[in-house]
Amino acid sequence: MAMPDLVELLRFDVSPLELVLRGSAMYWFLFLLFRFVLRRDTGSIGIADILLLVLIADASQNAMAGGYTTVAEGVVLVATLAGWNWLLDWGSYRFHAVRRMVEPPPLVLVRHGRLMRRNMRSELVTVPELMASLRTHGIDKLADVKIARMESDGGISVIREKNAEDDEGGGGRASPL
Repeated sequence: MAMPDLVELLRFDVSPLELVLRGSAMYWFLFLLFRFVLRRDTGSIGIADILLLVLIADASQNAMAGGYTTVAEGVVLVATLAGWNWLLDWGSYRFHAVRRMVEPPPLVLVRHGRLMRRNMRSELVTVPELMASLRTHGIDKLADVKIARMESDGGISVIREKNAEDDEGGGGRASPL
């Protein structure tokens, strides 16, 4: 088996500028798709992070398996994708407008014990799913919820309603000595 020619592995068959433009176009297309179509199904890591992992996996696989003619082309594409991801992270840290674009705002699902059905419908959250999430927060009745929000990472945060018993000091429970 002959040793591969390093010059051949590191040469460009496609213009580096074309690779940057292609990588940028795919990054932004997929970012916007994930942000506005699949925005709540991402779990606890950010949309841009998932997107970066998927695109880098594909770009580097093509560079290693020969989908591109050279390794250098794959390196330029991966660097472009990583650069966009870093720029979005930096921009969302520094600028509120970028943060608003990158991270969806919290969405109210329950307010003062009342379901916000339009918001639930827009995120495809069913009542059983919501109730299961409330139970994980130790709440079994909607009346006990002051506000429940779906956060940008897809999790649901809950603030309890203050009961009249809590305002009177004892709450009906004996305090430990």
